[in-house]
Amino acid sequence: MEAIPPVPPRILIVDDDDSVRDVISVLLREEGYNCVVASGSEMALDLAGQEETPLVISDMKMPGKDGLWLLEQLRERYPDTSVIMLTGYGDTESAVDCLRRGAVDYLLKPPKLTDLIRAIERALAKRRIELARKRYQKKLERKVRDRTTELRNALRDIAHTYQSTLLALVAALDAREHETSDHSQRVVRYTSAIAERMGIKGPELEEIGRGALLHDIGKIGVPDAVLLKPGKLTPEEWQEMRKHPDIGFQMIQNIPFLATPAQIVLSHQERWDGQGYPRNLRGQEIHIGARIFAVADTLDAMTSDRPYRKGTTFANAIAEIHRCAGTQFDREVVRSFLDIGEQALVKIKEDMQNRKLTLVQAEAHAQEAEATLARLTEDLDELDQTIPGPVGPTVRQPPAPPAPVASPSSSNTLNQGVVLSVLAGGRQGNPRD
Repeated sequence: MEAIPPVPPRILIVDDDDSVRDVISVLLREEGYNCVVASGSEMALDLAGQEETPLVISDMKMPGKDGLWLLEQLRERYPDTSVIMLTGYGDTESAVDCLRRGAVDYLLKPPKLTDLIRAIERALAKRRIELARKRYQKKLERKVRDRTTELRNALRDIAHTYQSTLLALVAALDAREHETSDHSQRVVRYTSAIAERMGIKGPELEEIGRGALLHDIGKIGVPDAVLLKPGKLTPEEWQEMRKHPDIGFQMIQNIPFLATPAQIVLSHQERWDGQGYPRNLRGQEIHIGARIFAVADTLDAMTSDRPYRKGTTFANAIAEIHRCAGTQFDREVVRSFLDIGEQALVKIKEDMQNRKLTLVQAEAHAQEAEATLARLTEDLDELDQTIPGPVGPTVRQPPAPPAPVASPSSSNTLNQGVVLSVLAGGRQGNPRD
């Protein structure tokens, strides 16, 4: 198959002198170039916009808009178009000015054909290189964007995995202390609500939330005999219990994304008046996340049931926290806590409890529906055995024992209710779906 010859590049020749335009265009056409001509800068600019024009050869001195004006307009509107300037004045200053404004070459009129052809070839070659560089740059930028998106997604997946791991670890710790099940999750919600009220947001809010979530992680190192003791702790047992902030800090301090939460874990038992532990920090020395957590933790501890006492009301807990502002708690934190209001705090706890109950009920309903479906399947299998097939005698069943009398309508309603329950459980109630 014969190869298709390449399309000759379009060259726009601009000169107010008709004879110069005609001579240059004829010579270049004989060399195989596709030439168009313009008698002025404004006409040339219109022609350049009608079709892709790789190269413009323009006179510098023309009536009205001169060649330098055309050069600037072409560089602004069509930066991929190369420009060669022609002039009858051979001063160096003009040549430097043309090149500084973006021309690729500068020739004296009338140009020699060999010099003109050489300048055209240089200009077109330079343009091809520049276009190739731009294509490569765009391709590289697109690849960088794609890789950045992949990296961002991977980091998000890693962060999600980290968070899931932390939640599983804290859930195991809460399960160890049966009376405080879901304590850590509730404290996170209370802590985040107070922090947001104080204007904390973004990464700082997330780090404070992680610190609240992991505050008791050090209790992994506390013996069960101490941690789960139902009665009052002895002084020696209190010494063991008070080690858990240090234990938790040592566990997570070397994990880069838990550096700030580690400080909250270490300081979560400190008090505003310096009477806390383990370092007896005072006031602003305590991390802001730990100061916020102290209020949230006290609220949850007072309003949660324990084996040895019943939880108090939110109103009583709020009043007690207010009373301890300036001694046990940071006044500014307490002020933001009080701004949330009792109803909003109660709703946080109720929402968490309702969500937990919903999941438990959904699982129970799903199991019940699956069991009902299994029983119906067995009944259908038994019923199939009583239906005569295409060949063979009818299978006769022994007489059924007497059963309580029930109306046909109630029986149908019961069966429909069972089937609807199965469908509802399979579609809505089963969290595995």
